[in-house]
Amino acid sequence: KFVGFLITGSSSMLAEAVHSVADTSNQGLLLFGQRQARKEADSLHQFGYGRSRYFYSFVVALVLFSLGSVFALYEGYHKISHPQKLTSPLVAIVILVVAIGLETFSFRTAMVESRPLKGRSSWWQFIRRSRNPELPVVLLEDTGALVGLVFALLGVGLTMVTGNPVWDGIGTAFIGALLGVIAVILMVEMHSLLIGEGATAEDCGAIQAALERTEHIDRVIHLRTQYLGPEEMLVAAKIALAAHTDLATVAATIDTAEAAIRAAVPAAGVIYLEPDLDRALTP
Repeated sequence: KFVGFLITGSSSMLAEAVHSVADTSNQGLLLFGQRQARKEADSLHQFGYGRSRYFYSFVVALVLFSLGSVFALYEGYHKISHPQKLTSPLVAIVILVVAIGLETFSFRTAMVESRPLKGRSSWWQFIRRSRNPELPVVLLEDTGALVGLVFALLGVGLTMVTGNPVWDGIGTAFIGALLGVIAVILMVEMHSLLIGEGATAEDCGAIQAALERTEHIDRVIHLRTQYLGPEEMLVAAKIALAAHTDLATVAATIDTAEAAIRAAVPAAGVIYLEPDLDRALTP
């Protein structure tokens, strides 16, 4: 794409080339975040480093916004304000068509990998609800890359047909706006994960049911959950037991309840259960 820009002078090609650099850098950041998340817990981070994946996914959104969107918007404005004729625009067309083919393959791969986790949810619901940051990021990036390539192809194509290089600048501006929208969506979602999201309504219901089925637990007084990382959830609950339950039974009940929670929701890695008297039944 950079070679195509040098040959043609197309700002759409330059925007796509910089976008590709941003995407490649972002994949490296996501891999680095996964590596950091595997570090063992220590005295400073006693719940581990799982949220590193959320942090580096947030950095990805910042890179996409600064290196992709802002640059493309600037180039689009510059090309619209000071249009320049393209040289050998057919070279750009060929490069963009090949890139669309490759990006379509990448996008299909991301969809195949995401489908088992998506379940019956829509793709938008999957992006909003997923606690795994990498797949939504890659899905949105690939979507942006594919649509951006179409914008670039239209910009260069219309410039060839009309002889007006302003269309190339308009295509570039559309690429910048698209990347900006995707970056903002990612920032919002990763910010929410970074400060801590709880379990889904389905998982909360499964945890509540597992506790209520456990012998000696009369009811769940309150339940709190939070993801410590994409694959590990913290569960804290206050449970009501009968007034005269002996200590050995309390300990056994808690062990049984923890096993039931983990069977219902495997991501529940850290569980704290606080027994209390069922004051509703206490005279």
